[in-house]
Amino acid sequence: MNIRVKICGITRRRDALDACAAGADLLGFNFVPQSRRYLNPYAARDIIASLPPFVLSVGIFANEDPRVINDLSSFLHLNAVQLHGDEDPSCCRKMDLPVIKAVRVASEEDIRDLERFDVAALLLDSKVSGALGGSGVVFPWHLATKLCESRRVFIAGGMSPENVAEAIKTLGPFGVDAASGVETGPGIKDRALMESFIQAARRAAAQSGGKSVHIG
Repeated sequence: MNIRVKICGITRRRDALDACAAGADLLGFNFVPQSRRYLNPYAARDIIASLPPFVLSVGIFANEDPRVINDLSSFLHLNAVQLHGDEDPSCCRKMDLPVIKAVRVASEEDIRDLERFDVAALLLDSKVSGALGGSGVVFPWHLATKLCESRRVFIAGGMSPENVAEAIKTLGPFGVDAASGVETGPGIKDRALMESFIQAARRAAAQSGGKSVHIG
């Protein structure tokens, strides 16, 4: 089994390069102004330009004008966009790049009707009042079992070196996503934690069945 590992909320070049050296497949850059991991697009552009060609850069946006997203995507040379707000399917279709649609999950109701979204992948995160993501809270994984069987799904929300293997063995997802679980502070990544997270994910994937699909 091959699994995609995404390290989200990158704010520093050295963290980006450490994540790449550890084997990350995708890096997430947050352009939501109210986020604690917000990154100025000019700083992001410099970091993205330094990435090796096999690592995908993903821009995170929430309830932003599609024209702004597409313009920034071109300026930043992104590979994909992650829509982390209340975007509907019509908004997703306006994107120039492959879309990862984030869905905040607390109950079965939150994952109904997701077939409406014809996107490259879904990302399931925890529903926490006042937070769009990066809360460090785990959502009820059992709610995602069927969805992981039929769709490309990233599991986020409280992912850490300690629980990523369990998530992979339980759900067999397309990918896993970590932010706070590999940090010493918001946007400040820890190299050892990233290495441990990625190694644990790879080991678990090698022991499990799952999907291997190219999205960008």
